[in-house]
Amino acid sequence: MSDVVVLGSLNMDLVVRTAAIPRPGETVAGHGFTTIPGGKGANQAAAAARLGAAVEMVGRVGDDAFGPALLDNMRRQGVGVAHVTTDPQAPSGIAMITIDERGENAIIVASGANGQVSGEDLHQIRDLLAGARYLVMQFEIPLDTVGQAIALARELGVQVILNPAPAYAVDAEFLRGVTCLIANETETETLTGIVVGDDDPASPKSSVATAAEALMAGASCASIPMVIITLGARGAFLCTRDLRLHVPARQVEVVDTTAAGDAFVGGFVAALLRGLDLPDAVRYATCAGTLATTRLGAQTSLPSAEEVQAFYDQGARPTSP
Repeated sequence: MSDVVVLGSLNMDLVVRTAAIPRPGETVAGHGFTTIPGGKGANQAAAAARLGAAVEMVGRVGDDAFGPALLDNMRRQGVGVAHVTTDPQAPSGIAMITIDERGENAIIVASGANGQVSGEDLHQIRDLLAGARYLVMQFEIPLDTVGQAIALARELGVQVILNPAPAYAVDAEFLRGVTCLIANETETETLTGIVVGDDDPASPKSSVATAAEALMAGASCASIPMVIITLGARGAFLCTRDLRLHVPARQVEVVDTTAAGDAFVGGFVAALLRGLDLPDAVRYATCAGTLATTRLGAQTSLPSAEEVQAFYDQGARPTSP
């Protein structure tokens, strides 16, 4: 029995470091090419498993060289893969990632087999999902499948944590049934049309508070009880019916921001399973996301439970403004 089912993507990341990300038509010198298992779904599954959650991955890989490598890596992370299908018609998903000297990245994703995840996959996992506490999803599989999965989870009484990445505009009805929406600034702007600025997130009238409230109102409030907007180096903002809270992040030397958001999602789920209240769960997740920026790669950057706990214990509990 798994506490967490992650329905999402598995990719092989093709990573190159360079001094500066090239502009259109520009060729720059790169160095340090490597292949690293990734995909937002797999990253979030691995992050939660490393932090103590029992996780089952659901998705597809291709019948190619990358497929077995991706499955073996999931097993090494402690993630179940009995419900990951090998698709004979599509290649494994890949992401081409360029990282500059500041640790910022530019990513191109070719979905491959991830784009074939369908309602048939959901039919196969009904019993698995019925026994889980959380369904975690992203937007790297077809949106129609995500929508069907939200409806199935609602029918089964399973809480849905949705990370709408990469950013697509979906209507409020699509989000009905989501328990917690975790979005970054870009995704928030796509969903709401509100730009999350660099004003003080702790201010009651900040742009991030306005955007979070718009997300809840747009989904008829009773539909999404919780919205979390991640703010990179500025931490995260938690919004519920009764609480508005900015959780700051501590400053670290950033190596690579790849998978920081995925580490946050995995950390948040793991914290909820441990019984932390919402402010502390967001602080724990922020610690996980922050630590992930100090290392290169996607799953190679995900911190251990011991590392996150030590970092978490160094900080103070957040307070509402």
